[in-house]
Amino acid sequence: MNNKIIIINGPNINLLGEREQSQYGSTTFDKLKENCIEKSKELGLEAEFFQSNIEGEIVNLIQDCRKKFNGIIINGAAFTHTSVAIRDALSVFKKPIIELHISNIYKREEFRHKSLISDIATGGIFGLGTEGYILAIISMQKLLIDEN
Repeated sequence: MNNKIIIINGPNINLLGEREQSQYGSTTFDKLKENCIEKSKELGLEAEFFQSNIEGEIVNLIQDCRKKFNGIIINGAAFTHTSVAIRDALSVFKKPIIELHISNIYKREEFRHKSLISDIATGGIFGLGTEGYILAIISMQKLLIDEN
């Protein structure tokens, strides 16, 4: 099985545990990263975890992912609704992509209802808190197994 995945996080995800706990819960960013790496190992996946508040860094990373990774899990955060550049980079990836959001973007402000990446993602997980990351990892493992 091709088992290298990357979990990409957009702006402000590094502040988990501090910001709007009613929306995002109390799990810290470091704990989330630890949980994701642990679950990935348990499932036989080699995972990297990345976060940036800078759109161009995420675009560059996604471009580099084409040669290094078999799947992307992405929580684009606010860039989900604004970044054509991230969308375009993802559209060139041509491997499984899971879009992920901790909160349910469709139960929030109107401007958050439009995702620029949903139609190019293989699937999406919304509104299940940080547990959504674990579900995304499990789903990605199944997608990669099905590819072989």
